[in-house]
Amino acid sequence: MQRRELLQAGLTLPLAALAGGGWLQALAAAGPAQRFDAGTVPALARALAAKAYRPADADLPEALARIKYDTWRDIRFDSAQALWKKDGLPFQVQFFHRAFLFKHRVDMHLVHGGQATPVVYRPQMFDFGKAPKPAQDDLGFAGFRLHAPINRKDYFDEVCAFLGASYFRAVAKDLLYGLSARGLALNTGAGGDEEFPVFTGFWIEQPAAGAKQIVVHALMDSPSVAGALRFAITPGTQTVFDTQLRLYPRVALDRVGIAPLTSMYHFDATDRVGIDDFRPAVHDSDGLAMHNGAGEQIWRPLHNPASLQESAFQDRSPRAFGLMQRKRAFADYADSEAHYERRPSLWVEPVGDWGEGAVHLIEIPTKDEYHDNMVAFWRPRAPLAAGREHRFDYRLHWCAEHAWAPTLATVRRTRIGAGGDGARLVVIDLDGGRLRALAADAQPRAVVWASSGRVVNALAHANAGTGGWRMSFELQPGDARVVELRAVLEDARGPLSETWLYRWTA
Repeated sequence: MQRRELLQAGLTLPLAALAGGGWLQALAAAGPAQRFDAGTVPALARALAAKAYRPADADLPEALARIKYDTWRDIRFDSAQALWKKDGLPFQVQFFHRAFLFKHRVDMHLVHGGQATPVVYRPQMFDFGKAPKPAQDDLGFAGFRLHAPINRKDYFDEVCAFLGASYFRAVAKDLLYGLSARGLALNTGAGGDEEFPVFTGFWIEQPAAGAKQIVVHALMDSPSVAGALRFAITPGTQTVFDTQLRLYPRVALDRVGIAPLTSMYHFDATDRVGIDDFRPAVHDSDGLAMHNGAGEQIWRPLHNPASLQESAFQDRSPRAFGLMQRKRAFADYADSEAHYERRPSLWVEPVGDWGEGAVHLIEIPTKDEYHDNMVAFWRPRAPLAAGREHRFDYRLHWCAEHAWAPTLATVRRTRIGAGGDGARLVVIDLDGGRLRALAADAQPRAVVWASSGRVVNALAHANAGTGGWRMSFELQPGDARVVELRAVLEDARGPLSETWLYRWTA
């Protein structure tokens, strides 16, 4: 089972209509509450890291452990028992049952008035359908999802879900689930075994009446590191996660990924070789965007490679990066079921100085649209030392669009096809920024660089078909198997567009 199947298993369940409550019984059976404050989960993580790693409890009755995906989907939380349903609060919580791929136990707690109370699992919280109903009353949960009104005031939409290892997803207004975030990435793309930290417990703070935000605390553990995360979640046109990450490594972490994002890219106009599909494009994200410490705005289109590729974009004090979905018209995908035009972009905005390091992009070959094959994250230049605390604060913006430097045009489309005499023709469409004020007879320059081979016929002109501008050039790769490309549109005042980067492979 691959990453994307694991994610889809939990996050494509049909959304149920919400009804009444039932939490007094569960909380009454939970025992005495414990004191809780901002330091509680970091203290738990620090204490975990000081001990030898113990895997999370994954023991399940055999009947549940061996069920398949379709049977697991029959296990549905009883929406009549949604947390805070009867209290008129702006958020509600539903839980996922343990089974199938989601075997490890995740402890749930509710926080109110500085006290944390465990949520006690009861089989009566779930409709099991064709799945076997367990006899035990202490199985615990696999994860949870938050609901809030973001599209209509009278309906609680599913806003985000935490399920599987340290994965979580969110949507914003008018968007559907797409790419995912993780608590941490370890040894991703290293050529060895990737390590997947898991969330072992959550503490969900009860929101006040009329609150626009809800706070969730998470405890994370793995053989190499324990961690604590605090998410302040604000749903809306953009759904924002103000995130505090505290890491306590058991060993030095030299291949760590901070704020990791994972997405799917199958094909687009740059790489349709061998594709027999009626749709023009299939992807949850079409590019990696970066706003680096020097203030440069960068766009790197994604690519489905023939073999795994890793790119590292060196930086100091990064301002932001993210996996973005820029194509927003139905005709861009022509898929009336998947609606890729409604998949969110995810923009990571560091809070504070992250120092030196690199944004890493890992592109994994895929032959279908069911496997996440794109990963992006920040890796500090220096390893994270064992036996001490490491802090990273950032904001996650789940959104359709996100503005950064409004004076610069953005890349709207990249197309690559055959040129003359074995060359590759690269066409880049641009729109926005100062370009919109340029006269059609203006003469900006397409400045193009290639790491090898030869660039010829670099041109720029107004594109009457789109109202924007177009850069184009031919790459004559010669004997080169890999060519790094860089292009930007300029005039006498400086850059007119963001910087376009691409790795061409033979």
